[in-house]
Amino acid sequence: MSSNQPARRAGRLLVGVLLLTSLAVSAALPLSTHTAYAASTISVNGATRYQTIDGFGFSGAFGPAQELEQSPSSTQRQILDLLFSTSSGAGFSILRNLLPSDQAHTIEPTSPGSPNATPTYVWDHDSWGQVWLSKQAQSYGVTQFYGDAWSAPGFMKTNGNETNGGALCGSPGASCSSGDWRQAYANYLLQYYRDYLSDGIRLTQIGAFNEPNLSTYYSSMVMNPTQTADFVAILGPTLRAAGVTPQVVCCDGEGWDSAQSYANGILANPTANSYLDLFSSHGYTAPPTTPITGLGSRHVWQTEWAKFDTADYSWDDGSDGSGFYWAQQIYTGLTAANLNAFFYWWGVNFNASDNGYLINVVNGSVTPAKRLWSFANYSRFVRPGATRIGATSSDTTLEVTAFLNTNGTLAIVVLNTSSNAVPVTLSLQGLSLPASTSAVPYVTDATHNTEAQAPLSVQNNSFSTTIAARQLVTYVIAGNSSATPTPAPSPTVEPSPAPSPTATPTATAAPTPTPTPSPTPGAGASCTIHYAVNAQWPGGFSALVQITNTGTTPINGWQLQFTFPNGQTVTQGWNGSFSQSGSTVTVTNLSYNAMIPVGTTLGASPGFNGTWNGSNNPPTGFRLNGLNCATT
Repeated sequence: MSSNQPARRAGRLLVGVLLLTSLAVSAALPLSTHTAYAASTISVNGATRYQTIDGFGFSGAFGPAQELEQSPSSTQRQILDLLFSTSSGAGFSILRNLLPSDQAHTIEPTSPGSPNATPTYVWDHDSWGQVWLSKQAQSYGVTQFYGDAWSAPGFMKTNGNETNGGALCGSPGASCSSGDWRQAYANYLLQYYRDYLSDGIRLTQIGAFNEPNLSTYYSSMVMNPTQTADFVAILGPTLRAAGVTPQVVCCDGEGWDSAQSYANGILANPTANSYLDLFSSHGYTAPPTTPITGLGSRHVWQTEWAKFDTADYSWDDGSDGSGFYWAQQIYTGLTAANLNAFFYWWGVNFNASDNGYLINVVNGSVTPAKRLWSFANYSRFVRPGATRIGATSSDTTLEVTAFLNTNGTLAIVVLNTSSNAVPVTLSLQGLSLPASTSAVPYVTDATHNTEAQAPLSVQNNSFSTTIAARQLVTYVIAGNSSATPTPAPSPTVEPSPAPSPTATPTATAAPTPTPTPSPTPGAGASCTIHYAVNAQWPGGFSALVQITNTGTTPINGWQLQFTFPNGQTVTQGWNGSFSQSGSTVTVTNLSYNAMIPVGTTLGASPGFNGTWNGSNNPPTGFRLNGLNCATT
């Protein structure tokens, strides 16, 4: 770990001692036992719906992203596959990027002199390696990028330093002789959004705080719930006035024991409450075991958590770094706290001696910890936009969750917490399954890393199997597309993974939709389109089209048209019915993504693979329901 990376979380030494004491006691206790008299049963019910899953993620903050960027290409590919591949790795679908405030990496290294003076922004197109990592993630189909600032630049704060706490000048109770810097900080975050966009990365979420209840030696800013809400009430309007639509996120508190108080701060501020899109907190001082109340339908993310004990690569050694421990934490977060997303801290680190990473690179040797595969059993198969559905077990030693993806695929995740193998029959109800189908088990335990096993035949909507002791299994069952749920609004829904930039995709004809009357724009209709190429290779590319309703009336049913300038051809599309006549492409909504509420970006954004020759300039003339759209 390089010297400029935070090696340990400040103020957690006492917590670590208590955890070690607890682990020592628990290690002396026997594992739960299970006497099997008859097969246990698991019931999965597609008619019971819970939260929408936005995805699973990690961060490359404070240097690991840059170290990966500077690694040999073979090391890069091995690690990127482990992190993002949906066939051989964890398939992470969200990347959390630090928006640096230290002088070496920030876009505003020097004070403009006063809050109202014109700032000088400096963009290095790298941002500590995170722009490069974001582009690599895009090539795997990732479309969600959370840009989060740990602190404002030091000259905007009460302590004059971007480290060691201090509050944002102008916040309630935080006055400074230099003036009120709140609007300047909002403008600064908006500039980060624009800088990333200039390099082809759209930040889908923007956050202004990281652990605002912790003052520490690295980038930090201490803000109470009233102060964080006060700034959200400035940041939200600033972003919207600029015509950009990343989700506004707050507050990334240190743990679940402070999360509700920060949520209450938002709820007590009407303007902040109207602009907050997504609530976030970490798991350090308390894990996510209860829902956050009062937020309505807004999504809740656990955005950072790790343990910092001695490096542990084991599956089930009783420690809080083991894969088994983290499989239980993910299960609890999704079922008890109803999380929409679950993050680890670092995806990769270099020569680390603790557990802050999922993959460690020691003297050039890449070693994934077993906790990476705990995530993989969820993140590879539970894709953005999936809905958690009903899943219960007659056996309390089996921790079970089930998810219905937007393409109809069913993923059932089961953790056997007992010390014995458990015979079990799984009954599938309220689901539309093919007449002849099978369940493919993917196993993680001491000797398996999310490895596919022989398919199990599903007969009369049920199948039987035996789950080995202390084993994590994900059963994947292909479903009929008619089983697709209508997902709740979410920031983005990731399409089918784009081909690797070095691969030549298999061309399939774009589907031709059944002719339907074209929707017409209503009064007050207005729209913005963001078009992004996620990956490009000789003769082929993958692109995403994000539609934002900037009008005053909801859109119920849409048809999008655009024109390719250089003879590009759509070969495969998702989240829409695609047709092409000459250079003009028409995309019509599907049943689950017809609605676009006012002021929101369509969650299940249409995307496609295509061919190109010569040049691959972006399309022009975007028209939604016959209305010309602005582009960003």
